[in-house]
Amino acid sequence: MPYLQKEEIFAYEKRNDTFLNRLNKNVLFAAGPIGSSILNCNPSLEDYGGLDGCNEYLTVSKPEIVAGIQREFYAAGCDAVDSATFGANKIVFAEYGIEDRVEEINYLAAKQLTEIRDEFSTTAHPRYAFGTMGPGTKLPSLSHVDYNTLVESYRLQTRGLIAGGIDVLKVETCQDLLQTKAALGAIEDVFKETNTRLPVIASVTIETTGTMLLGSDIGCALTVLESMDIVDIIGLNCATGPEQMVEHVRYLAQHSRR
Repeated sequence: MPYLQKEEIFAYEKRNDTFLNRLNKNVLFAAGPIGSSILNCNPSLEDYGGLDGCNEYLTVSKPEIVAGIQREFYAAGCDAVDSATFGANKIVFAEYGIEDRVEEINYLAAKQLTEIRDEFSTTAHPRYAFGTMGPGTKLPSLSHVDYNTLVESYRLQTRGLIAGGIDVLKVETCQDLLQTKAALGAIEDVFKETNTRLPVIASVTIETTGTMLLGSDIGCALTVLESMDIVDIIGLNCATGPEQMVEHVRYLAQHSRR
């Protein structure tokens, strides 16, 4: 499938979004374990197009694997499903030699998901597509990568996801608040650049130690994230199970204005 030219990408216009309005009135269910679900399918090296372990590249090399998983989640009744773009940024893709394809692959992944969303969405039961943006493999607070390089990486990812028609952007599994700020700053830049505003989720990961990987507790994370107007929803994901998340969720419920 040929990639859209930039003038076509930025001609994208935001639909009338009902997601936040619905969420204010109802509990909505979202399915997120795309990566582990892909592993359960046991893709071969051939399925990966030679890029062993690059789940995001399956959108190009074996899209039916990802599509099958996403259809199963919608069919089970999920209101929202994630795109297969957790690691689809320039930092991660450089490890596979495909760093020049960030916008393209994010666009293709978002387009595939939104087409499946539309198969299941009805007026009575609208469905949503989440564009997932993970932490990558290099953290700025540990000097693995400089801040500006990280921002540009997330800008490319955001442009592709928006162009593909995604409904909600989800910055997730955040381990380093500086990385989180880079991703959110990039999203804000692209919103201004494309005259777009979509709902944004910021979801941090609290380890069994009771803090994020680099030592920030949930109170610190909340203070940082609430200071950024671009964030609509603050949450938790990954690292532990629900039992270990209870107190952190309780803190958010008692203190968060989002």
